[in-house]
Amino acid sequence: MLPELVLQLTRAGFLALLWLFVLVALRVVRSDLYAASGLRALVPGGGRANARTGRGRTPRQLIVTAGALAGTRITLDSRPILIGRADDSTLVLDDDYASTRHARIAQQGEEWYVEDLGSTNGTYLDRAKVTGPTRVPLGVPVRIGKTVIELRS
Repeated sequence: MLPELVLQLTRAGFLALLWLFVLVALRVVRSDLYAASGLRALVPGGGRANARTGRGRTPRQLIVTAGALAGTRITLDSRPILIGRADDSTLVLDDDYASTRHARIAQQGEEWYVEDLGSTNGTYLDRAKVTGPTRVPLGVPVRIGKTVIELRS
């Protein structure tokens, strides 16, 4: 009688662990889907951005300055730039330290902002960890894993 009870409890425990795994996997998929769905307002309170960036110069390109993609240039327009390991990212990183949906750089008014999308290893503006939407000045490095990017005019 006792071995049968132990077997039933082991089965129930295994089933509970299996369901826990499924729920965690669904949570990860859900967070990836919502991170990719559209541009959220990047300036808290919908505040207006300054009309000028970096001593009157407007960023026109995003340039990869370090990492496997060094030298890559992306022309900036009004569309946000999604950065990560996902194939549908604007800048696809082959970097173990980058998340699937790692960060987004988007324009709000005349300013450009970087936002970490809940990555595991974080996004850094110069040497400061990005904890919310943060304005990116011209020439200031943004580090994502081993990749470093800058906005240039």
